[in-house]
Amino acid sequence: MASVFTKIVNGEIPCYKIAEDDKCLAFLDATPVAKGHVLVIPKEEIDYIFDIEDELYAHLQLFAKKVAKGLRKAIPCIRVGVAVVGLEVPHTHIHLIPLNSMGDINFTKPKLKLSPEEMAEIQAKITAEL
Repeated sequence: MASVFTKIVNGEIPCYKIAEDDKCLAFLDATPVAKGHVLVIPKEEIDYIFDIEDELYAHLQLFAKKVAKGLRKAIPCIRVGVAVVGLEVPHTHIHLIPLNSMGDINFTKPKLKLSPEEMAEIQAKITAEL
């Protein structure tokens, strides 16, 4: 069965798209831990990041770097944190999270509940910087 991320790639589930190329997709996390929380995925459904073949792995990391640079310009933060947990969805994904403190990357804290208007505003700010 296709992962929720594969369904997003296939257009079966909508997302707030940040960037896309032929191999990768970046979109806002629907349940963010911080405003501007972006997920970067390979379009190919591969569960574990270290099972990705080297060429795609390198491409994914460079794609995430590009998105992180735009994210940092768009969302005021000290740094953009990077996390790969891989337990929530069986499809490799990199979390890019704007950080102003260590607590901003705490996945156990309550998730933000942002309105569709707030999500669209964040999406527009980030995409304008790419």
